[in-house]
Amino acid sequence: MADKPGTLWYVIGPSGAGKDSLLAYARDRLPAGAGVMFSHRYITRPAGAGGENHVALSAEEFSAREANGCFALCWRRHGLAYGLGVELDLWLGQGLDVVVNGSRSSLALAAAHFPTLRPLWITASRETLAARLAGRGRESADDIDRRLREAGGFAPPPGSEVLWNDGELAEAGERLLALLAGR
Repeated sequence: MADKPGTLWYVIGPSGAGKDSLLAYARDRLPAGAGVMFSHRYITRPAGAGGENHVALSAEEFSAREANGCFALCWRRHGLAYGLGVELDLWLGQGLDVVVNGSRSSLALAAAHFPTLRPLWITASRETLAARLAGRGRESADDIDRRLREAGGFAPPPGSEVLWNDGELAEAGERLLALLAGR
């Protein structure tokens, strides 16, 4: 156990904001000894569905893991089940900072479980969100419209760090790296 637990960077924001791209950018560039871990989510979505590097589980396997206490946190959204593994508690207890792709709808639940949680809100303009959602090919036009309407109703929670990701990936990516490095 460390003298002080690590920070949980709980990344949230509207679909299409580029959360997965920014996390991959930071993961590829942070030195191994930086004291920052990137957690995979466990999702009932096929591994080849595009976007996020996640652990794909069947609905049955997800339910079994949930029943056996394998998740520190789990939620359901858009017809899928999402989980964050109990390894997060271990890493945070060792004083490591951990970065997770969270969910706006589960922020209060996450904050109750992880006292060192810091919300990191990643966003982009409506036009950028629409183009990215269409480009990833996972949603129908109706789904994209619903996600854009939903995005318009959300704002960063109080105390959030906010990262705009409308331009080049490297621009927001370097700001993310600086934030994770404590600069």
